[in-house]
Amino acid sequence: MRTITLVGVTAILLFDFAGIPKSSVGGPLAVFLIFFLAMLGVGLHEAWSNKRGVLGWIVSIVCSFVGGFLAVTFGGLVMEAILPLLDLNGSLATSQHPMRYVSSAGMMALTLLGSWGALQIVNRFR
Repeated sequence: MRTITLVGVTAILLFDFAGIPKSSVGGPLAVFLIFFLAMLGVGLHEAWSNKRGVLGWIVSIVCSFVGGFLAVTFGGLVMEAILPLLDLNGSLATSQHPMRYVSSAGMMALTLLGSWGALQIVNRFR
């Protein structure tokens, strides 16, 4: 799990430092792909390490996505509350403010935490 988190946070930070445009369709779609692959990695790791059957693999992957998307939703609400306090001249995506990189890494970590948390809740019922 630590390795998946480290790879996910590194990937999202490398994407941010590469300077890929955030305003077109490709930028947000690439960010979504990174988050999607990280959540898929958490679900696959849990199913593989616990030697689940076919149904267990499906449940692990679906729960990983549900938990990750819920965490992103709640994390987005928190970011909406924090952004007006930063006094930016424009959007966070176009600025070079350090909070841009902290928020990207934090959202990835929060997404993977939600994904892992959902799997832990489901494992209690198995």
